[in-house]
Amino acid sequence: MSDMDVNQVLAHLPQRYPMIMVDRVKECEPGKRIVAVKNVSANEPYFPGHFPHRPIMPGVLILEAMAQAAGVLSFRSRGIMPDDKSVYYYVGIDNARFKRPVIPGDVLEIEVHFERQLRGISKFNCVARVAGEVAAEATILCAMQSTGAK
Repeated sequence: MSDMDVNQVLAHLPQRYPMIMVDRVKECEPGKRIVAVKNVSANEPYFPGHFPHRPIMPGVLILEAMAQAAGVLSFRSRGIMPDDKSVYYYVGIDNARFKRPVIPGDVLEIEVHFERQLRGISKFNCVARVAGEVAAEATILCAMQSTGAK
């Protein structure tokens, strides 16, 4: 299955509103790559404060969208679903660059490539685009850790 609607995305992520940053998955090749979409709406809760005179999606939330897409890819690649016994954490962000603002009405397309896993830490190369133009890029490191819940 490559295309995933919002309900399938929610089944693969522990985040919920207002922190869900992936609306749909266009392509998913488990163990390799994912292309996900975030429809940026004027109704997002951060726009009134960032910035009232010129709303811009915060860069940290673009990075969060990358991590969530990487999370879906990881769960799909492992054939597991998130539960209350584990959490998928950032452990590093390298070479983050922001090339253009992301504003209400934009469709943010996030492409994530799995690079490697070492000692439980996965490395991903990520690019976020709007209408084919690079908005941001970063290398992210994520790890799944137990919450200690039984």
